[in-house]
Amino acid sequence: MPAKALSLHIGLNFVNPDHYGGWDGELKACEFDAHDMKVLAIGQGMTPTVLLTGQATAANVVAAIQAAAKTLKSGDLFFLSYSGHGGQVPDTNGDETDPGRQDETWVLFDRQLVDDELWALWKKFKKGVRILVLSDSCHSGTVTRQMPAFPASGTMPRIRLLPPAQAARVYRANRALYDGIQKAVPAGERGSVKSSVILISGCQDNQFSLDGARNGLFTETLKKVWRKGAFEGNYRKFRDSIAQRMPREQTPQYTLVGQANAKFEASKPFVV
Repeated sequence: MPAKALSLHIGLNFVNPDHYGGWDGELKACEFDAHDMKVLAIGQGMTPTVLLTGQATAANVVAAIQAAAKTLKSGDLFFLSYSGHGGQVPDTNGDETDPGRQDETWVLFDRQLVDDELWALWKKFKKGVRILVLSDSCHSGTVTRQMPAFPASGTMPRIRLLPPAQAARVYRANRALYDGIQKAVPAGERGSVKSSVILISGCQDNQFSLDGARNGLFTETLKKVWRKGAFEGNYRKFRDSIAQRMPREQTPQYTLVGQANAKFEASKPFVV
């Protein structure tokens, strides 16, 4: 029986200011990113789901990932793309090792999705399922507490980051929510992921992902490298080829989660 492939594409051009202390986080290209990744997925024979801006609530995103986990079996593929702001909340369950002890987040419409929640969701997938995650957002990890210095003569570009000061205010206003999320996912649980996850993200922990008019810089470059399927090579070569076309201030990151799967890594990207 041929492998099955599902995909989920999340793109937020703004968020609900009620949760984010009056900040709406306006971006321009995230919905375009989600649309373009959906088109790519369809071209590879995947069945896509798209969640844009107001649809991209935490409940909807979690439900879509859980539905994929319930459906897919060993050898199947789940492709998840996220375009939006990255944020952070204080690590309260002791699973982060960076000096600032921050958990990374995706800034969804109604609240942040903490990276601990994603780990818990990866655990729901069966052994042998292949998961590809493309995240065109800032990490807000170890040292992204200062805004980057841009040339005075240039226009300040939009970056996909929940500003740290705003992130701190959001956390203080919703501390019970975010502490409760982390309490439900104890530290040490990360080793039990049975699926194989490849994460290619838009920048390193100490860098920023740039928004654009039509695509984020990472997504735009990825599309140029992919060339509608003409790209030949494995996932690492794909990441490296993208990185070679991007400025050194924004270098895509390649991360493996869960069970090692050499065949998955060695395959051409997006192949079902």
